Amino acid sequence: MALDDAALQAAVKRSRKLLNKRALVAAAASAVPVPGLDWAVDAAMLSKLIPEINKEFGLTPEQLDRLDPKKRDQVQKAVSMVGSVLVGKLISRDLVIKAATKIGMRLTTKQLAKYVPFAGQIVSAAVGYAAIRYFGEEHMKDCIRVAREAQLDVPKLGYSGS
Repeated sequence: MALDDAALQAAVKRSRKLLNKRALVAAAASAVPVPGLDWAVDAAMLSKLIPEINKEFGLTPEQLDRLDPKKRDQVQKAVSMVGSVLVGKLISRDLVIKAATKIGMRLTTKQLAKYVPFAGQIVSAAVGYAAIRYFGEEHMKDCIRVAREAQLDVPKLGYSGS
């Protein structure tokens, strides 16, 4: 994805670390056979994860506000070209749920699988993990495309471990 740019590679590495951590939490919640718990955890995980990934690429609303107007316009054009509703935006639970319709079928499968004793919980956890990973990876791809298209300098942030 970002093989020719060290700053993008570093942002991808930090983002994947965040993504793996969040996906494991979502997988654990998916295995618990409590109706609606996994959906709530998924929405909470994504509403925290997406801004963290945006931050790694310099694409939070606050970071964009600090850019000069010309560069900010370039980023907004790139966001429009990529078609992302999550890059450079304030992330709300509603926005995450709207964007998560891309992975809706996986989430439905997860809901149904969790009621099959033991094996269903394993399947549900695996699908929950995969769905969050897929969503995060797709968002990272959008961030990379925006950063490249806008020729944005990706910040050299350190992973905070949150």
